[in-house]
Amino acid sequence: MTGRRRTRTISPAHPRSARARLLSAAALAACASIAVGCGVMPGVLGGSGDDTIKVMTWAPQDTAATNKPGMPAMAQAYARWVNAHGGIKGHKLDVLTCNDHNDTVGAAQCARRAAKENVVAVVGSYSQHGRSFLAPLEAAGIPYIGGYGVTDDEFTSPLSYPINGGAPALLAGLGEQLGKKCGPVSLIRPDTVAGDQLPVLLNAGLKKEKHAAAADQRAAEDATEYAGQAKLALDRATANPQSTGCVVTALGDRTDTFMDSFRRSRTDYRKVGTGTVLGSIDQSQIDASGGKSGPYEGAYVTGWYPVASDPLWDPMRKVIKEQAFGDNRIDPADAGVQTTWIAYNVFRRVVEALGGDVTSNAIRQTLDNGLKVTTDGLTPPLSWRFEDLIAAVDFPRLVNASVTFQVVRNGQLVSALDDFQDESKTLESADQH
Repeated sequence: MTGRRRTRTISPAHPRSARARLLSAAALAACASIAVGCGVMPGVLGGSGDDTIKVMTWAPQDTAATNKPGMPAMAQAYARWVNAHGGIKGHKLDVLTCNDHNDTVGAAQCARRAAKENVVAVVGSYSQHGRSFLAPLEAAGIPYIGGYGVTDDEFTSPLSYPINGGAPALLAGLGEQLGKKCGPVSLIRPDTVAGDQLPVLLNAGLKKEKHAAAADQRAAEDATEYAGQAKLALDRATANPQSTGCVVTALGDRTDTFMDSFRRSRTDYRKVGTGTVLGSIDQSQIDASGGKSGPYEGAYVTGWYPVASDPLWDPMRKVIKEQAFGDNRIDPADAGVQTTWIAYNVFRRVVEALGGDVTSNAIRQTLDNGLKVTTDGLTPPLSWRFEDLIAAVDFPRLVNASVTFQVVRNGQLVSALDDFQDESKTLESADQH
């Protein structure tokens, strides 16, 4: 059973120059420092004058490409759990959800609805259309806490509070991981604006290990087969007979589709290594594709968080069991579900730290003034003060560039290294590539 859901359902952004983004960020930061904020009234507790805290979570659902239904479902389960245990400092949590349909119009509609509903924050969400949703949020003064990190706009807006390093940290980390293991590397990535940044980031990690840049292959993110791309990737990965090459897939929900084509083409080649990132693969996909006899066996994987089997995730699993048992939208191994869980815990701790009313302005001020939030070991401690930001020009809001190195061994996604790996320096060098 999924429990009672309060759902009100209504899916990468064009890159700006680093200078333009930083100037915009500075202007908005100055604007946000004013109590009322450039003529925009901040969100107020509950939006209805009661003791209810109203927030929103959005994600694409029922599209031909990327879908993340587990994120709004996890948000609603979290709210039911919080409310069943007294709320947050006595306040009931009301989670509105929105489907951005994986397009710019839908993303903007979700953000405008968040403003109209007077939510105090957007929490634990996913969208590839950062420019479309961040502009309305910035105009309304609504903080964006714990986005998935799929667009660079999430790392430039002064109202964005990322909890992970997004695609930048994952690709930089994967490049570092593969640079020690592989010969020629071939990258298969979406032919989208968000996908355009991936080769630069992967190559920054490869360069750190003095490895040659990867061959860049664009692919449609909603294709039904990738036979041509798989054969070309294998040709490139085996171009040097003196070393074993690797094929890297970063196609999100279509990674399984590519790997099916890859497995069929791979029979004509000697063994080729594979690599991918969390969000393109999880344990359920490994199991469904044949486990240790499937195409992911031996794959190198980079993630933001500990592996799904780590006991650190037990509190989340307990909440899912208590409030969303039988809801097959929520997979505890899914990186989106995990991100939403962490983001809501961050939001709860911010609210608990407030001395007065729960408003969007109070939340922003508390975060900007240096509140340090721990996530029970699922990430390093988080803080969004200016001095906590890493020195990567293209990602000025990034505070957590740590990743985990993982590998598929005997059909199980396991840790390759015990500790978080900090990719801050790698991302800083990526600005020079």
